Amino acid sequence: MTSPAQFGATPQGQTAWLYRLQNQQLRVQITNFGGRMVSIEWLDASAGAQHLLLGFERLADYFGGSFGAVLGRAANRIAGGRFAIDGRSYELSRNDGNNTLHGGREGFAHRLWMTEHASAQELKLWLHSDDGDQGFPGALDVWAHYRLEAATLSLELSAQTDQPTAVNLSAHPYFNLGGIDAIDVLDHEITIAGDSYLPTDAQQIPTGEIAAVASTPLDFRVPTPIARRIRTPHPQLRYAQGYDHFFIGPAQQRGSLHWAARARHPASGRQLDILSTQPGLQFYSGNKLNGSIVGRGGSYRQSAGVAFEPQGFPNAPNEPAFPSIILRPDTRYHEVIQYHFSVGAAGAAAAT
Repeated sequence: MTSPAQFGATPQGQTAWLYRLQNQQLRVQITNFGGRMVSIEWLDASAGAQHLLLGFERLADYFGGSFGAVLGRAANRIAGGRFAIDGRSYELSRNDGNNTLHGGREGFAHRLWMTEHASAQELKLWLHSDDGDQGFPGALDVWAHYRLEAATLSLELSAQTDQPTAVNLSAHPYFNLGGIDAIDVLDHEITIAGDSYLPTDAQQIPTGEIAAVASTPLDFRVPTPIARRIRTPHPQLRYAQGYDHFFIGPAQQRGSLHWAARARHPASGRQLDILSTQPGLQFYSGNKLNGSIVGRGGSYRQSAGVAFEPQGFPNAPNEPAFPSIILRPDTRYHEVIQYHFSVGAAGAAAAT
C-alpha cells in the first residue's frame, strides 16, 4: 500500500494518519482518528471514481461528530446516562440531554486509535479504554479490523474486558449512492430484514416495547423509497424527525453473518448491501443534518446521507427483556459488518 499520509492534528495535538485500501473496484480511506471511514469510491471504468460516502477533506471537520466512526463503548442511547451490572450502578458521561449517546462526550469516535497492521487490503486498529472511561466499568481493549476484498469492505469489531461492562460497538458511515453531486438520499430504495422495531419516546429512548412494522411507515420489508413515507404524520417519525429506529433482524440468524439491509439508487443502479452478525441495526435518514457543515460536494442538509448501524439492542442494560450487551472477562466480543457494493441496470427492481 502507499504510505499513510498525515491527516492533521487531533484536539489533543496528536498526529492522525490517513490510510488507503484499494483494489480494482473500490478505493477506501480510513483515519485512525475515531477509526473512521473517510471516503469510499466506486472505481467505474466508464464513469470514473464515484464517491459513495459523505465525508470531509480536513480532519478538523470530524471533531465533535460521528461521521464514519467506530462507535463505543455503547452505540446508540443509554437512558438517563446510567445502568447497573450485578447490582452496582454506574453513572455515565451524558451528551444527549440527560442521556448517553454513542459512548459519551469522549466516546471512541473521538479517540486516536493505534495502528497494529496496514497493507493494501487490510488495516487493523487498536484502542485501550481505561476502567472508568466515560463512567463505564472495566479496562477494555478494542480492535477494528478493516478488510477490502473485491467489492466488499468488511469491518470486524472485537473487544476484551477485565470487568463486566456494557459493550455495543458499531460504525456510523453516511452513504449517498447518487455520488458527490446528489442533493439527498430520499430517492434511495431501502430494504430491511426486520419484521419488528423498537418504538421510542420523544427522547428517542426505546420504550421497552417490540412492535411489528406491518401497517406502519417503518415497513421496509420490500424495497421502498425513503421519500414515500418519511412525511407520514406518525408519532415515531415526529419524534425522530424522520427515520432513526432500531430494526430487529431474524432471531435465528443472530451471531451468524446474514443479510441485514439494502440501499439502492435507482438512477445509477448502484446498490449497497449490509451484512452483519448483529441482532439488528439502526436505520438513520440523516434527519438532523442542517447545512451547518460543509463536506464533499457542498453543505450537508437533511437526508444528505443515510446510515445503517448494525448493533445490539439500544439501552439494553436498562431493559431486562432485551438481549444483554454486558461483556464479561471470560468472553470475547466479536461482531462483523460487511458493506457490499454492486451496480445493476438502472431502474431495475431490487432483489431480496
